[in-house]
Amino acid sequence: MSDTAGSALPRQVADAYVDALIRLDPITGTYLGVAESSRALPDFSPAGQQALADLARETLGRLDQAQTLPGADSDAERRCGRLLRERLTAELAVHEAEEGLRSVSNIHSPAHGIRDVFSVMPTATDEDWAAIAERLRAVPAAFGGFQESLALGLSRKLASGPRATETFIGQLDEWAGQDGPGWFEEFAAEGPESLRAELDEASRGATEAVAALRDWLRDVYAPGIEGAPDIVGRERYALWSRYYNGADLDLGEAYAYGWAEYHRLREEMGTEAAKILPGATPWEALAHLDVHGKHIEGVDEVQKWLQNLMDEAIEALDGTHFELAERVRKVEARIAPSGGAAAPYYTAPSEDFSRPGSTWLPTMGETRFPVYDLVSTWYHEGVPGHHLQIAQWTHVADQLSRYQASIGMVSANAEGWALYAERLMDELGFLPDAERRLGYLDAQMMRACRVIVDIGMHLELEIPAESPFHPGEHWTPDLAQEFFGQHSGRPADFVESELTRYLSMPGQAIGYKLGERAWLIGRENAKERHGAAFDAKAWHMAALSQGSLGLDDLVDELSKL
Repeated sequence: MSDTAGSALPRQVADAYVDALIRLDPITGTYLGVAESSRALPDFSPAGQQALADLARETLGRLDQAQTLPGADSDAERRCGRLLRERLTAELAVHEAEEGLRSVSNIHSPAHGIRDVFSVMPTATDEDWAAIAERLRAVPAAFGGFQESLALGLSRKLASGPRATETFIGQLDEWAGQDGPGWFEEFAAEGPESLRAELDEASRGATEAVAALRDWLRDVYAPGIEGAPDIVGRERYALWSRYYNGADLDLGEAYAYGWAEYHRLREEMGTEAAKILPGATPWEALAHLDVHGKHIEGVDEVQKWLQNLMDEAIEALDGTHFELAERVRKVEARIAPSGGAAAPYYTAPSEDFSRPGSTWLPTMGETRFPVYDLVSTWYHEGVPGHHLQIAQWTHVADQLSRYQASIGMVSANAEGWALYAERLMDELGFLPDAERRLGYLDAQMMRACRVIVDIGMHLELEIPAESPFHPGEHWTPDLAQEFFGQHSGRPADFVESELTRYLSMPGQAIGYKLGERAWLIGRENAKERHGAAFDAKAWHMAALSQGSLGLDDLVDELSKL
């Protein structure tokens, strides 16, 4: 990165970092809508990882200088500098622990990033498809770099979890097509006839790369990590918890909070369950709803229904609880590509909003969708959840910095807002019947259980004596899956996918509930400051316009609004 005579303030340093990062990581560039990024893929080899670390260190050095300059203490510069320092420091800690040499997951890995980016690429013109063909030709080298990193990790006895590895191999098997065309070939088949030969050749090469990585993982990597633990232990967990939550958490306190929420929610769920099926447990009532409750039939129909749900939420909330720019009002409901994890997710709009924000539903082969399991989830993923926060950041990027509005995200901040958004919709009366409200509480219970099992199994903590589940025993992944299954209305394949996710992304799953708590504390502190003059709409918009922050910083900043 070039320096402008040492005069750059923190927001300029942050934006220069984004420019440099995009050159190293074209996937990030595509999500931001940078057309120049669309023909390439990152270098996932050890050398590529080192280049990212060097950039982070150089940026921190420039930030040190920037924060001494006049004007660096303004609110805008201070928040940006605070975020940039926290994020880059956390990322470097993960790099220095060589975690990038064992990044196998069922939801978040270089391979998932390579595949998923094609789903958000423009496909309207022959030029768009020419870019796709060129990026497809880059897939083998990108997969090769990822394999090189895993091989180095294997040689250094830095193993990923066997359970996540087995699941990932199964996903690659599905992507490779087994008895038919692979995922990349199916994707390329939608391209124009004028580029047919080029797209077919490039997509076959991408499929061959998928199959080659699968075979190596199955034949070399999996035998090499046999017997390795699926859990990460306290030291690695603290490292990842800092990365995902932007705070050095008291994990014992967080574990106790998870249990407190569990007991509170269990009682509240019992009240709602009695309205649906008197005498039933909450999960018996949810099973009853799976069969007899309101539901949507058909994949196309559920996509339209989810779109309508978000459109209705925007109409109801805009002008009353939020003030939304016209371009923020647009969000799409989409069906997720097959072969991924079971959880719904959100992708941000491009910087110019030419690609809107999108929510994604993995159907997992299902065609019947219970309403109780969708409503609160789409308030979380779409409106007023992820979409309103992330699209608002993009909308006010000129007031923040490009970094704050895009890649400088702390997972627990965003997931905490989305869970807060679910609660807000309950507070505002958008869950008027027992069916929808029990679904909301089930989603809240899932997040409380995440805190319990994610911390509990990775740290092998004791299950409290007052627990109705295996009191006095110590957590294992098998106990965690059993506990999660007993306290969720979701199907067994979803529960299994979730536990694999927690094992391969330690510390991420706790950010939903702990992040929600940070948002609630910040709102309560702001209410106390303003008293009767507190304006919830103004507070929401100010909160959504300040960019991301780690949990400690978030409470501090929200309380000042």
